[in-house]
Amino acid sequence: MHSSSGGGVKKARIEIIPLIDIIFFLLATFIMVSLSMTKNQGVQVALPTAGSATSLGDQQEMEKAVTLSVNEKGDIFYNKEKVTLAQLPLRLQTLKSTAKDAKVILNSDAGADFKHVVGVLDEVRKIGIAKVGINTDKK
Repeated sequence: MHSSSGGGVKKARIEIIPLIDIIFFLLATFIMVSLSMTKNQGVQVALPTAGSATSLGDQQEMEKAVTLSVNEKGDIFYNKEKVTLAQLPLRLQTLKSTAKDAKVILNSDAGADFKHVVGVLDEVRKIGIAKVGINTDKK
């Protein structure tokens, strides 16, 4: 005979609250990691620091920009490709003709000679590209 006092077999249950906690933790971790990843198109240089350094803005806008890098030796890189100062105007002219809103980000090593940086900046301005950002690290 069966008694109604609750002495029967218990049914297995899946507890969903701990699963929800784990899913939210994984989601938050994924978001934080993806936000911290930035795409650097240029060559790795030791950037100078500035107290007024700010974020370069929208990730999509940064991906459209060309990165010009000047290392400590004075070598110039168009994105990650080494170019000379004589080759730079042709590359920039091609950029200006293909992109209606051309943007350039200038990375310079903190130990680079300033004349090389000014030379690159001068070539960018001669071509007529007005949107130029100089990349620095925050102090």
